[in-house]
Amino acid sequence: MAEIMMQLGFFQFSIDDATYQRLNRSTEYRWARQSRIGANDALQFTGYGPETIEMEGVIYPHFKGGLKQVDRMRTQAGIGIPLPLVTGQGRILGLWVVEGITEGQEVFARQGVPLRQDFTMRMSRYDGGLRSLLRFG
Repeated sequence: MAEIMMQLGFFQFSIDDATYQRLNRSTEYRWARQSRIGANDALQFTGYGPETIEMEGVIYPHFKGGLKQVDRMRTQAGIGIPLPLVTGQGRILGLWVVEGITEGQEVFARQGVPLRQDFTMRMSRYDGGLRSLLRFG
């Protein structure tokens, strides 16, 4: 069985398939600033800002996993609903939406089959609440 690195919905990133080489996670925190005469500005924490993850990876489709891995990522993202993101250690990171997938292809075999695919996936944490998930139309 493949060693799972992370799972987004039903799509698994693993050592044997779509392996990400780099993961960047960014979290913003919001602070309101109030000017004061003769003193430093007063700051008040007003909540969390956007949280994003960007994964960069390489796929060698002839080695393991086949040519359809990036297509499966796009299919999963195209469902149009927030998806649970879980680490390989079982840590639940919450619900996330895929905002973009970029694919590059290199080193081609017959009929234009790529022997190397690079991908980047951009995701944002979804905090829209349960009501917005259940709303139809």
